[in-house]
Amino acid sequence: MARFRITTKHVKNSNGIRIEPGMTVEVVTQSMSNPVTTNGGQIVADAFYRIYGIDIEKAGCLNMVELEVEQI
Repeated sequence: MARFRITTKHVKNSNGIRIEPGMTVEVVTQSMSNPVTTNGGQIVADAFYRIYGIDIEKAGCLNMVELEVEQI
């Protein structure tokens, strides 16, 4: 099992959703691969919705340009 910390990099206002830099979630996965690019990033989207109540996919931020992934 691998544990990842995903952090937003930029300010973004899109589709009525505001993303601030430094918004962070932690996820645990069964594989060692990047959770943003695995299975469409669903585990990351679920974590942002659970913690912040935002749909990061609808905001257009579920990609490696907007997110920093760090394995911990």
